[in-house]
Amino acid sequence: MAELDLMDSLLARQGQGRSGLLLSGAPGVGKTVLLDAAAARAADSGMRVLRASAVEFEAEMNFSALHQMLYPLRHHADRLSSHHRGVLDRIFGLLQGLSPDPLAVSAAVLALLGEVTIERPLLMIADDVPWFDRASAAVLGFVVRRISGDPIVFLAAARTGTDSFLQQLRLPVHEVGPLAARSAAELLDARWPGMTPSVRRRLLAEAAGNPLALRELPAALSSRQRSGQDPLPSPLPLSGRLEAAFAPAIERLPARTRGLLLTAALSADADLTMLWSAAQDSVDVDALAPAQQANLVHVDAAVGGMLFRHPLIRAAIVHLASPGERRSAHRSLAAALADFPELRAWHLAEATIGPNETVARMLDEAALSTWRCGTSSDAVAAVPDGAAGPDERRVAASTAVAALVRAGELSPRPGDRARRLVEAAYLATFTGQLEDVPRLLADAGQTLNTPTGLVFAATAHLLTNDEGDVDSAYRLLTWALDDITDSGSGDNKWDHYGILYALLLICLYTLRPEPWQVLNTAMGRFEPAVVAPFRLCHDAHVDPTRAPHALRKGLAGAFAALPVDAAPWQLIPLAFAAVAMDALSDYRYLVRRMVERERDGGVIAMVIPALMLLCHDSYIHGQWDEAERLAQEGLDLAAVYGYHFWERQIRALLATGAALRGDTEFVRTRSKETMTWAVPRGIEVTEAHARLARGLAAMGEGDYEEAHAQVARINAPGAPGAPGPGIPARWVLWDLVEAAVRTGRMDEARAYVAAAQRAGIHLISPRTALITAGAAAVTADETEAGLQFEAALSLPQAARWPWEHARIELAYGQWLRRTRDPRARLYLSAALETFDRIGAKAMAHRARSELRAAGIATTSVPDAPTAGLTAQERQIAELAALGLTNKQIGERLFLSHRTVGSHLHRLYPKLGITSRAALRAALDTMAPCENCSAGSSAHPQAGE
Repeated sequence: MAELDLMDSLLARQGQGRSGLLLSGAPGVGKTVLLDAAAARAADSGMRVLRASAVEFEAEMNFSALHQMLYPLRHHADRLSSHHRGVLDRIFGLLQGLSPDPLAVSAAVLALLGEVTIERPLLMIADDVPWFDRASAAVLGFVVRRISGDPIVFLAAARTGTDSFLQQLRLPVHEVGPLAARSAAELLDARWPGMTPSVRRRLLAEAAGNPLALRELPAALSSRQRSGQDPLPSPLPLSGRLEAAFAPAIERLPARTRGLLLTAALSADADLTMLWSAAQDSVDVDALAPAQQANLVHVDAAVGGMLFRHPLIRAAIVHLASPGERRSAHRSLAAALADFPELRAWHLAEATIGPNETVARMLDEAALSTWRCGTSSDAVAAVPDGAAGPDERRVAASTAVAALVRAGELSPRPGDRARRLVEAAYLATFTGQLEDVPRLLADAGQTLNTPTGLVFAATAHLLTNDEGDVDSAYRLLTWALDDITDSGSGDNKWDHYGILYALLLICLYTLRPEPWQVLNTAMGRFEPAVVAPFRLCHDAHVDPTRAPHALRKGLAGAFAALPVDAAPWQLIPLAFAAVAMDALSDYRYLVRRMVERERDGGVIAMVIPALMLLCHDSYIHGQWDEAERLAQEGLDLAAVYGYHFWERQIRALLATGAALRGDTEFVRTRSKETMTWAVPRGIEVTEAHARLARGLAAMGEGDYEEAHAQVARINAPGAPGAPGPGIPARWVLWDLVEAAVRTGRMDEARAYVAAAQRAGIHLISPRTALITAGAAAVTADETEAGLQFEAALSLPQAARWPWEHARIELAYGQWLRRTRDPRARLYLSAALETFDRIGAKAMAHRARSELRAAGIATTSVPDAPTAGLTAQERQIAELAALGLTNKQIGERLFLSHRTVGSHLHRLYPKLGITSRAALRAALDTMAPCENCSAGSSAHPQAGE
């Protein structure tokens, strides 16, 4: 730990000039713990330790802090002159008399310290120095300025922003920042293991790396709240220690300042204009000055923003207010937010006592608005708990669940209450709150108005995402579709996107045609424009060869028609369709934008598959390091939020990537795990991915019989090109053909190619055209093979697919070498260059072997350099490359925008670039960083 190294360095310098240090930091950040560690290290090294910890009630008692620090030396005063001894005896209470003069005390203390340091060096520790009494502060200031040549180290601690005598001493200051995200998570997990993901996330966010908060916040919750059985209150309750740490500074503020801070603490943002409006112009900007001086808030009057220095300051402000004060503040906020109905509804709900159908209906409509429209790119605020920027006044998707739950509480009629709780459960399946779903459904109970369709749909989502039970989920969804199409049902306002989306996922991961037929029938019940994304996805997977040009044109039009703040359930079906047509690269910026918008408090259930689809697209374009970074990003989210279904899908995709790289041991382990999970659940597509990974790994080892045995089981032999659902047969055509050819099954290989050509697979995309042409060349007669290889490699956009392109170059080079054509070296070298570049080690080994056989010696290419970026620099660079501003990056990583700018300035030379615009290209050439990710939730220490 850097702070401990600093302590050791300070202790080692005693006697070499003035050795002093002030530790500054927020309450509970760990200053006292560091002082304890320094004391233990000093004692172990043979130093004497003197310590004083001030408390507020002794601040008016002259020499109280000095008495505490020096009392262990009282017996050493006998060595001093009678004058000095008399002064000190009065300080120690051993002699009656008037309080001595501070100058006389200072001289006596200096003499005493000189005596005791003859025996051994000394560490003097002063904790909470702002509470030191004036007399003690004056003496210690006098002493510290005069001990530069003595073996004495002075170590002090104070809260950031507080004044003390140390400011005049100009001691070096070290700011103790919060724990980094990983350390914070480790501390929380060590003290409070077994908490559900949503509770854990909330506590980590509220603690913001504060060690005291990480220990104390869970203690203030009930066991049911920690386990996720009961919802967490807002704000979180504070323990006695936390209240003692954060409350005093707030309690000393003027009443009008506290009132304004309460309004800010209860709002979704800290827009000063809105605060003045809520205060009805009864206060002005000067009312915040005491809070700024106390280091509770930061106000940027130029942009009209205000930021609490720590989330728990917000919680403490709310905690210290009376219920009446809180309700009054909520009413003021509701009046100020008349133009923002979602937030206005929430504040009215918090100001309401007892059932109120009007307010409940407003909350209901606010949640519905969020569901239909998604979260806008500049509107990711969450109320009541989140802090956001001045323009962020719409409700985030995860908060819509809380709005529906509150609407249920305010509902006078049991039927309305049940309906709203079911709607909350339904929406929770999309927002990373899976563990809340069973409780919400149970609380809803069963009434005549309970929407059974949504009950079935929510349960289906839960089954799919948690256990992967697609068969049971499929049955429930068919019942849900039957229920919601009943005109008497009250659920129609939810537009059924979620139900159709769940059914689409089941279709995408099963090879059975029945779910696709049900989806097709269900889409026929709605207006074509409403289900256009689902229709395009259906056609791209079920029958992509019927009208591929029209399908690609329809995709382009659908993506172009999306609004900037398109709901994820509008975008993701289009992304699945684009992947099926090998066209996602044209639209990946839209998918990435949605991921960045929704990953915090948004529709997590669609962020994770979005990352998986981006990963797939990066793989097929040869950006394998990028693909694996995206996959890890998705895995982290899936693990945190409990989306085990997606975790399995991403791991299966990573196994295929490992096979491409030639990591056969990883493939064996991962594919076995995947098949053990997928086969009994009937998830045939995931099973197919595992078989493809095993087949590719076997090919890399030269075991073509095993490769053929695995890949041939993905599709029925003889008909790989037949249109139909499931894993697109066109993607495994080359693997089927090569495995068949290598095992002497040439007739079978040619049958595969003929079936693919009859099905028109080559018409789907330039990639499938390349695959089909390459497979045809491999199975062609000797008299035609050369021309067919040339034709395949000269196809438009062939080089966009480096893996397939290089495999065809390798196959052509092998054929040319067998025919003793000198051009073999050219194609084999080109294939080797591509395999080395994208990281296909097994295929690069095959290409080198062929080149050696052709008379060319080659050497292995070393791994790509990391350019010397630290994990934090890599995080900042990745986020900057995505287009985030320094302020946005700072808010995500808990850094100031100036710190972000400084990091960027330092990393440009490391990457060999001079501007932000060149970041993306430079990062794409780097090796992946094992400990970082642009989407990581890591929160480095403040001030790093």
